[in-house]
Amino acid sequence: MQYPQLSQADLNGKRVLLRAGFDVPMEGGKVVDTSRIEVLVPTMQHILKAGASLVIMAHQGRPKGKPDPVFSQQRLVPILEKLLKVPVEFAQSPTGEETLKKAKNLKSGSVLLLENLRFDEREKKNDPAFAKELAALADVYVNDAFTNCHRAHASMVGVPPLLPSFMGLQLAQEVEHLSVVLEDPRRPVVLIISGAKMETKVPVIEHFLRKGDDILVGGCIANTFVAARGFDVGSSKYDPAFLEKAQEIMLESEKEENAKIYVPRDAVLATAPTDGAEKVNLPVEDIVGDMAIFDIGKVTVKRYEEIIAKAGTIIWNGPMGFYEVNRFSHGTKRVAEAVRHATAKGAISIMGGGDTIDFHKRYDYPLDAYTFVSTGGGAMLEFISGQELPALAALKQ
Repeated sequence: MQYPQLSQADLNGKRVLLRAGFDVPMEGGKVVDTSRIEVLVPTMQHILKAGASLVIMAHQGRPKGKPDPVFSQQRLVPILEKLLKVPVEFAQSPTGEETLKKAKNLKSGSVLLLENLRFDEREKKNDPAFAKELAALADVYVNDAFTNCHRAHASMVGVPPLLPSFMGLQLAQEVEHLSVVLEDPRRPVVLIISGAKMETKVPVIEHFLRKGDDILVGGCIANTFVAARGFDVGSSKYDPAFLEKAQEIMLESEKEENAKIYVPRDAVLATAPTDGAEKVNLPVEDIVGDMAIFDIGKVTVKRYEEIIAKAGTIIWNGPMGFYEVNRFSHGTKRVAEAVRHATAKGAISIMGGGDTIDFHKRYDYPLDAYTFVSTGGGAMLEFISGQELPALAALKQ
């Protein structure tokens, strides 16, 4: 692997600055899912067992560059103490004299968690002075925040040139598994993609048009493709600014050398995304009125299942419909089952994206049914579309 590995680092007696991806979901001020913290435990334990002290920096939510108690990292202290089985100190600011003093007083095996990086507007601006203040807290930098590797922020790209820098264990796994998709995938390669915004999905779709075999679309981006074919989508959410681009993609897909893109032939429509709303399954050419699309239809599900069953490599990012309401989750459930069965028969499957993972947890679908589950959403999409992520490029310096 071309990036510096944690196993290569001399950590004994050093202070290690770990960029973690602790942007965990919260409800009512309480953490409701600790999985993004749990996956970094091996990296944190490796650092502590190597005789180092650990300074952890991360962000939470979108606090607009100033302190906001709703997004404080302090509530993560007891979670980290339980997972690491050591006391965890907390710094009220990501930088500053008091934070620097706490960092310098750390003993080997001890841990300091910094307050939310985004409480300082200089983080997102990649301010060199802020990067320098962060780098002063430690002797070694470790990046294990794959979820943010597509962001050119100070903690991601500004700090690595200032300290000996290495990949965390989770980040190394992400790069290793996702690189297989780019370098030597087992054929046929099937991309299952959905989401709300075409803008973020077009680059990966265009990449797989050239490099993949089959592209299955769902969600709001599928509605855009349906509308681009000239059909009425009722009151469904879609992206009118990308109708022409969707048409171009479908035309490119017709070329023999390119992957084939599959647009839903039918859809589940309802008057509202609720359990009590009127619901129908219609061919896309029959959609009229003010009902909206909330899931792929039965014919489309069967078609997608058949394609997935023949796949050698499957990349899945995004549910097929409004999965939060059970009656609109069936398309996603059938896709999940199809991918699971294909994996059991030998296909390589990589799944990622916050909503896709949330779907699995909400309906108790096993995450270990896949070859690899990526912690990234946007970062995963950018990586598999062939782009070098800014934070990874920074590690090479």
